[in-house]
Amino acid sequence: MASTREGGNDAVPDERELMTWPELGVASRLLAQQVHDDGYRPDIVFAIARGGLLVAATMAYALGVKNTYTMNVEFYTDVDTRMELPIILPPVPELVQLEDAKLLIADDVADTGATLALVREFCEGKVAEVRTAVLYEKPRSLVRCDYVWRRTERWITFPWSAEAPVGSPPAARPTG
Repeated sequence: MASTREGGNDAVPDERELMTWPELGVASRLLAQQVHDDGYRPDIVFAIARGGLLVAATMAYALGVKNTYTMNVEFYTDVDTRMELPIILPPVPELVQLEDAKLLIADDVADTGATLALVREFCEGKVAEVRTAVLYEKPRSLVRCDYVWRRTERWITFPWSAEAPVGSPPAARPTG
């Protein structure tokens, strides 16, 4: 069993799942292949920002879907530190005249599943069908995603969040 350190609401494993930029492309393509093989033909790929933006974009290209939406949701404030509940940030997309549309929600990870549950609930009833696709799904997730590239219990370091924002002081940069 990996040792842990306290980092917020739960202990964070010292061992992390590391995703590289090339892996992102492969994983997104494999997720799109799962969707295609399942016979699901989404009319819209719906990205949960920020982590789901790249996943949604690469899947939309792979599936030949040009209609994309984005929803900004705030939940995590730091490594394994989150607010009590996720909140939708403005601007909130208006899903009007889409009652016949099939929608695919894309995100980077279903950790607790609270964000995906919020977004799925927001979309249901406004479109004909909603399915979910994530790069990673954790066992504790409230949402069992329709399409998953990999399942893990570990904390994930994604290539887009592996380094501190540009201009951050050296002390604020991630160490591992």
